[in-house]
Amino acid sequence: MDELTFAARRAIASLPKTTEGSDLDTRFRNLVQSPLRAGLLRFLSARPEEGFDVEALMSTFGRLRLDVENCLNELVAFGVARRMPSSPGAHPRFGAARPIDEDAATLLDTFLERRAAISTEDQAPSVQRFREMIGRDEKMLIVFEWIRTAAKSDIAVLILGPTGSGKEVVARMIHELSRRGTERFQAVNCAALPDTLFESEIFGFEKGAFTGAHDRKPGRLELADHGTLFLDEIGDLSLVAQAKLLRVLEDRRFERLGGQKSLHVDFRLISATNRPLEQFVRDARFREDLYYRVNAFSIRLPSLRERPVDIPVLANRFLARYCASNGLPLDAKTLSSEAMARLHTYPWPGNIRELESTVSRAALSAPGRVIRDNDIEFLHAGVAMPVTDGPPRLPTLRDAERAHIVRVLDAVSWNKKEAARVLEISRGTLYRKIVEYNLEPETRTSRNKTPE
Repeated sequence: MDELTFAARRAIASLPKTTEGSDLDTRFRNLVQSPLRAGLLRFLSARPEEGFDVEALMSTFGRLRLDVENCLNELVAFGVARRMPSSPGAHPRFGAARPIDEDAATLLDTFLERRAAISTEDQAPSVQRFREMIGRDEKMLIVFEWIRTAAKSDIAVLILGPTGSGKEVVARMIHELSRRGTERFQAVNCAALPDTLFESEIFGFEKGAFTGAHDRKPGRLELADHGTLFLDEIGDLSLVAQAKLLRVLEDRRFERLGGQKSLHVDFRLISATNRPLEQFVRDARFREDLYYRVNAFSIRLPSLRERPVDIPVLANRFLARYCASNGLPLDAKTLSSEAMARLHTYPWPGNIRELESTVSRAALSAPGRVIRDNDIEFLHAGVAMPVTDGPPRLPTLRDAERAHIVRVLDAVSWNKKEAARVLEISRGTLYRKIVEYNLEPETRTSRNKTPE
């Protein structure tokens, strides 16, 4: 979501006007309207003695080369950045510059002084979650294309991925980019919704429908009218709840609990799960007709360990967020190269959610500005620490099974039908193992594969 944050809007609005309607004032306001230009300006100004090439800035901001280069050229043209001298054949480097014009320098100083300001709205989880949806890894670039494709229509979307990989972030992005973006987004956690509460939560209830129903309450379906209904962990719904949901998806009509009037709703359905729904269908744990209803278009999110290129980008983003939320300058904390290397080698069983909590914990415990290697503490420390003394650890049965499945899949070029035949298991069991072990071919670069 590439839009100006509320804090940036407020900072721009508070900039002093050198002259009423001043051309300089207007040009500077237009310059910092772009969140990327504003971010680059803050970043370079916080390190006035250093120079950075485009590759380094691409890595820091998680943006494409053309975007970074265009923004840098505009900053240089205004005089708040400079192209540093470099040897022939070397990549150009950019650094901060102080405008010669005193009015321009005043505008710059005022803007930089307010860079840590953050509004209550900007701290809202719904806004913060969008900032996690960044990445330079090829797998994530494909996901971004899927999001844009899904947002073009009202087709039902099923988001697949391990816990903590950002499934709700993707759902919100699809909603915001779609024609329903100005309407409500209703999120329901199906895993925390027992059968006894399913009807009252989803359909709502009339006054007197049951003991304690003192007033009419609209359900999530009614609240999502003209908007989007997001069902998180849909694989945890009971068969009874699945049947009731299927009826609504077919007719787009429902009755409140205890009511007689049939209500029509127009909503877009997005679902998410970390469960192997195909296997659940075969095991009669998930209705086949509902499966095809919710899985008209699927998006698979890679785990964090599948996209190691994005770990530094995400870590720096979470660190800047920690500083901003605690009223600190955005450069008040920084990760040392050793600390970043440790983050890069950790397997991240908790994915992006675990990375954010780890970075925040390290920023809190680090005594100085630089976060060192020993400031980082993992919740699953044993997973990240290799055994250096004593005999090597023998593989568990789970390790051996995973390694053997990978070998067979690689040997048959990930033809799952052939792999299931070699392994002497059903294709459903193979699909379940692939999801359970978070397996994915390293060379897969597109969503569509040759039919098997």
